[in-house]
Amino acid sequence: MLLVIEQFLNGLQLGITLFLMSAGLTLVFGIMQVINLAHGSFYMIGAYVCATVAARTGSFLLGLAAALPAAAFTGMLVEFIVLRRLYKREHLDQVLATFGLIMFFNELTRIIWGRQPLFLDVPPWLSDSLELLPGLIYPVYRLAVIGVGILVALALWYLFSRTRLGMQIRAGASNRDMISALGVNIKLLYTLVFGLGTLLAGLAGVMAGPILAVEAGMGENILILTFVVIVIGGIGSIRGAVAGALLVGLVDTLGRAFLPTLFRLIFQSATADAAAASLASMAIYILMAAILVWKPKGLFPAHS
Repeated sequence: MLLVIEQFLNGLQLGITLFLMSAGLTLVFGIMQVINLAHGSFYMIGAYVCATVAARTGSFLLGLAAALPAAAFTGMLVEFIVLRRLYKREHLDQVLATFGLIMFFNELTRIIWGRQPLFLDVPPWLSDSLELLPGLIYPVYRLAVIGVGILVALALWYLFSRTRLGMQIRAGASNRDMISALGVNIKLLYTLVFGLGTLLAGLAGVMAGPILAVEAGMGENILILTFVVIVIGGIGSIRGAVAGALLVGLVDTLGRAFLPTLFRLIFQSATADAAAASLASMAIYILMAAILVWKPKGLFPAHS
């Protein structure tokens, strides 16, 4: 039972990281109608900047404080230079352009930081473990990641539901021509939205840095999971991003943890491990297919 709870928390932590990524990506697509394959690059930039500043200053918080504006500024610069020219183009043009950005940022990180991975240490004040239940010891850092994700979700809810900027963003998503005619600077609004999305990606990179190695191309694997989250939750929906991220995080983690044990009850060990590994890798895609059969637009499409 304790192992189940521990893996559930691990799945929740992965889901929170995916939410930070998918919230920014679904925000950009839902409002700006831009498919941004380079979103994982801003996740990578956040991790690299945090690891570099933390290594030189000895402070994780200074690394975090540097990483978030770095990811946001880079994102706004990319929006101004590249994506602004793609708003009225076909989605294929957007895919090709942002795929080119992936290669550009990967090579840029290799030029600046080299090919060797960087390692970001867990800050000392989050390096302890906490006994949640008798016999269940869980790292404080992973609990902190979960807490940060919950705070971000609440902050996004407040932004879109209770602020004037949130009202403008929602109106821009519904009818960009009308809100532009009412005097709102739609170009500036889009730049701010893209900057917010890339800031969230940078935050996800910072949170993942102490858990994973910081290396060029680290954004590609999580980007695939992020698109699965968006499709499951509903394109353009922050509520859907929350639900989809938690579902994907839990299914992926619990599947990898427990399918081998279940399969060993039926098959021999070697066969069971191979079959379980294959099925665990496919589990989130099977989940996505099942949800799309049930709800073709995702669990919480943006219009609902």
